[in-house]
Amino acid sequence: MSEQGAGGRGYWDESNEALVAIIRDRIADAGRITFAAFMELALYHPEYGYYRTDAVRAGRAGDFITAPEAHAIFGHTIARRLAAMWRQLDRPEPFTLREYGAGAGTLALAILDGLRTDGDDLLAALRYEPVEINPAREAELAERLGEAGFADHLCQPEPGGRITGCVLANEFVDAFPVHRVEMRDGELREIYVVWRDGWFADEPGPLSTPEIAERLEREGVTLAEGQRAEVALGPAGWIAEVAAALERGYALVIDYGYPAAELYGPERRDGTLKAYTRHTVHDDPYRAVGEQDLTAHVDFTALMDAARDHGLTVLDLTTQADFLANAGIGEILVAMQRRPGITAEEYLAARAAVMHLIDPGGMGRFRVLTLGRET
Repeated sequence: MSEQGAGGRGYWDESNEALVAIIRDRIADAGRITFAAFMELALYHPEYGYYRTDAVRAGRAGDFITAPEAHAIFGHTIARRLAAMWRQLDRPEPFTLREYGAGAGTLALAILDGLRTDGDDLLAALRYEPVEINPAREAELAERLGEAGFADHLCQPEPGGRITGCVLANEFVDAFPVHRVEMRDGELREIYVVWRDGWFADEPGPLSTPEIAERLEREGVTLAEGQRAEVALGPAGWIAEVAAALERGYALVIDYGYPAAELYGPERRDGTLKAYTRHTVHDDPYRAVGEQDLTAHVDFTALMDAARDHGLTVLDLTTQADFLANAGIGEILVAMQRRPGITAEEYLAARAAVMHLIDPGGMGRFRVLTLGRET
């Protein structure tokens, strides 16, 4: 923790004080809590959690920019891949697109507009089901789709309902709560959260659940002495939910992360947990509680193992750069030059966005996992 952390007044000022009090009381009752429990409250507390308040989180006015906010050409490219999937399934009607972490509909709007721009027949068959926990964002999504003429495509997911189509999750899995662990004296220890000297602090202890060690053992991972890492147990349950809902079709998971051998390699001594606020990134999860995003790199091996466990086929794991190239982002960019009314500024902005999206040192190194159930 930084020198301001323990009892620093600045951290109180940056944090949601009501949420700090709730987490502090939870620790007082239990003695300590797992970091996964802390992260769950910090991000998803029903009233004060980072993703549950009315504040703008994504985009230039928020704390971070995801690929859909970078430029609509990202969603247009996803639309082309969805159209290919639809044809692969022999053009079912309806074709349901269920998006997790839909937010204010930026990606959905770009996908629908891309299909309209291409004149693709999928548009008439598409049923869009957003999965979004924030009512304010959900209302904004509905308003934006309505204003764009896409209201008829918007549907609410039916609890327990099965779909034919595609499940989409863009930068969704990275926000699942994680357990923090560390190898000390040859023993895997968990890092808990305590209240000490007027603020949150780390405290090592035994593993809170054997599932943590079982996950790493299944992946053939042994941390180096002194190495810290994160283990997210929730995504396996989410994959089970996706598999139960997907009667026929595909799932696209787009996020930053690596297969387990890379994610837990000895060069990652301090893990991958990061905090984002006002377009800056740092590594102190206790700095602006409830007012900063917390993420950790995705373990794609765990996702693939869970998919196979639940009857899905792993079709592909590639980088975002290769995925977008293969899906036709270059052709879309070229076609923009011939679009009536396109200005030089608009074209140059799209070209710059494409370079950013496929940059191997930036967003281009994100991973795209494609899962399927075609029968």
